[in-house]
Amino acid sequence: MNALRTFAVAGRRLNFRAAAEELHVSQGAVAQQIRLLEQHLGQALFTRLPRGVALTSRGAIYHAEVSRAFDILRDATGQLNESDDSLTISVTPTFAAKLLIQSLPSLNTAFPGIKIRTIATVEVIDFDRDQVDIAVRETCPPFPAAHEAQLLFRQDFILVGSPHLLNDLPLPLTSDTVRNLPLLHDSYEHWQTYFRTTDRLPGPVFNQISLAIDAALAGQGLAIVSRAFVQSDLNAGRLIDAGSAGGASVRDYYLVRKKSQRARPMLDVVWSWCLDTFSEG
Repeated sequence: MNALRTFAVAGRRLNFRAAAEELHVSQGAVAQQIRLLEQHLGQALFTRLPRGVALTSRGAIYHAEVSRAFDILRDATGQLNESDDSLTISVTPTFAAKLLIQSLPSLNTAFPGIKIRTIATVEVIDFDRDQVDIAVRETCPPFPAAHEAQLLFRQDFILVGSPHLLNDLPLPLTSDTVRNLPLLHDSYEHWQTYFRTTDRLPGPVFNQISLAIDAALAGQGLAIVSRAFVQSDLNAGRLIDAGSAGGASVRDYYLVRKKSQRARPMLDVVWSWCLDTFSEG
C-alpha cells in the first residue's frame, strides 16, 4: 500500500521531490518505493527525465486505475465518517479565536447531533490527505476546478485601540497622532504600508493577528486589523474604531470545500450555517 500510495502521488505530481514533500518523506524514500513497485510488476512505470519524470504508456494506464481505487477508498472512508456525524473544519488561527469559537454554541444548539473538529492553521491543505471537509482561508481567486468557494467577507482594515489608550483623542486619528502612540505589529507589516515606509517601526511584533488584538484590548497599543475580527469588541466598547488604515487587500476570506459527486447532507448544513453566520452579505 505504501508503494501504491507513493506511485499515485508521484504519477500525479510527475516529480519525485514534489511527491516527497506532499507525503512528508525523503526523495530517496519515494524513489525506493517506486523501484520496489516496478520490480514487483516487472516493468518500468516512469521514464526518468532531466527534470522530473514521465509515466510510461502502461504506467499511465496503471496510474489511472490506482488513482481510481484510492478515490473509492476515500469515498468509503468519507461515508463512514459521515455516519459518525463528525465533520472537520480547517480555519486560520485568528478566525478560530475571534469568530468561530464564539459562534459554535449556536451551531451546537441548532444541530446538536453534529460533532465539529476544528483545525487552526494557515497551512495550505489537501482536503483528502488532511481529511478536511470545510476550510476558511485568506485567499483570492482563481480557485482550483475541483474546489467550490464562497466569499465570506472582504477585508476592511481599521485602526483600533482601547478606550484607555485613546482617552479623549479626536477621531479619526491623524497620522501625526498615530506616530506618538505605541504600535502593535503582526506578520503583515500593515504599519509600513500605513506610513509608506520600509523602515522598521518600534513596537512589539506578534505572529498571530489575534495576539495583536488581545494586546490592543489590554491597552498596550494601536493595531491595524480587519474589521470583521473586532466587530464584537467595537460593539461592546472594548475597542474603538480610530479610523481607516487605508489600502485595499487583494486577499479576502473565503469558505472552501472540495466538489463532490455524491450528496453530503451534513456537510451542506454546516456549509450553509457558515455562510449565514460569517458572510458579510
